Amino acid sequence: MSTVEILDVYKSYGEVEVISDLNLTVNDGEFLVLVGPSGCGKSTVLRMIAGLEDITKGTLKFAGEIVNDIDPKGRNVAMVFQNYALYPHMTVRENISLNLKISRVPKLDIEKRTQQASELLDIVSLLDRLPAQLSGGQRQRVAMGRAIVRNPAVFLFDEPLSNLDAKLRVQMRGEIKSFHQKMKTTSVYVTHDQVEAMTLADRVVVMNDGNIEQIGTPLELYEFPQNMFVASFIGSPAMNFFSAIYRDGRVHFSDFTTINLTNKLIPNGKKIMVGIRPERMTLNGAGLSIVATVNHVEPTGAQSLLAIRCLGENATALINYDANLINITSLSLKVSPEHVHVFDANSGQRL
Repeated sequence: MSTVEILDVYKSYGEVEVISDLNLTVNDGEFLVLVGPSGCGKSTVLRMIAGLEDITKGTLKFAGEIVNDIDPKGRNVAMVFQNYALYPHMTVRENISLNLKISRVPKLDIEKRTQQASELLDIVSLLDRLPAQLSGGQRQRVAMGRAIVRNPAVFLFDEPLSNLDAKLRVQMRGEIKSFHQKMKTTSVYVTHDQVEAMTLADRVVVMNDGNIEQIGTPLELYEFPQNMFVASFIGSPAMNFFSAIYRDGRVHFSDFTTINLTNKLIPNGKKIMVGIRPERMTLNGAGLSIVATVNHVEPTGAQSLLAIRCLGENATALINYDANLINITSLSLKVSPEHVHVFDANSGQRL
């Protein structure tokens, strides 16, 4: 295993800078997830770690050793790609063991490591099949097996579940998490899916436009987003935002609703954005009362998604299913003050 350090790293393509002064440490044995919208630079970071992209400026270290000029083969990393990259004319066994054969590993060792990886991933019965005879999830496990047999210092995952259907994605998320708990290998995982990030990661790195917006555990990012970008990106459905002015210990919304909210860090007369997650709006309990007009209700099974109008803005509420809500036009919702997030209206930073 290995610690990965990215120190003052820049990446440019000609005059276009895509990564700006990136500093990040992946701890030994950690499962770190890079998440963000398409084009934010997360895959570029992964490819620089792998050695598939040159670093324009800065330093990359594995276990304290600078690896900027070491080619991918010499970095002892294994990468699992989005498209599986399996050889169609080779059996599962041959695909898994190919890199070991190229490296001239002894035959008995190849057989042992192939068997161990196959047992870990529950694909022993598939070893003599061709990729065309496998499902998408089985192909992904073969791709992981090919990485496992190399005993790498670092695992790299580049959106490996993007081509799978929703049910299989959930299954494979669980398998990847279980795999990491057994192997404890330093891992960096790239995805645009915040649900994957939240369920898999020890820590999450939220990226935007080549910069890191916030690093933290999934719970830290959910409960204490440092800016509106992180607040809106983490959580599903996305956080609701309401424009307001803070004056004399009260928040004044555009529909003339006011609520008490004592916060000594907010200057009097400050324009703010108030964030409330849809699932924090409830029908019962103590807290702030919010009167909402219901535009429509979307039952999803155990919960219902309500499209509402409140505090002068369109918003959503996610509450436990209640058949009485189907034809309702207005209701009063409760929100605990501790679940109210306040951001600077201009900078978007948390107050």
